[in-house]
Amino acid sequence: MELKLTELDNGTRKVSIHGRLDTSGVGSIETRFIAATASSGKNTIVDLSDVPYLTSMGIRMLIVAAKAAKGKNAKIVLFGVQGLVREVFDHVSLGHVIPIASDEKHALEILKA
Repeated sequence: MELKLTELDNGTRKVSIHGRLDTSGVGSIETRFIAATASSGKNTIVDLSDVPYLTSMGIRMLIVAAKAAKGKNAKIVLFGVQGLVREVFDHVSLGHVIPIASDEKHALEILKA
């Protein structure tokens, strides 16, 4: 499991996740992910293009981060969601809680709105 942080020119933070967001994967990155997305008070886009699988633990981590960011007047937008992960997000209607964009450009546009 890998978590990469990038500061973009517009003051937005980009978090890229690589690996499975299952119990083990979430356990290895959750504290750092929450700190990077929620504690900073910065708008954040999250690249999930290299996440092939997730469980309810992954969904919980994303929702906790989004709610915490909202409490600091910041937004989180997910993008790059693929295959089975997209199906799970659609099934649980995650897009009603966290905006989901098709790509990085679209995610940045959502943050501006």
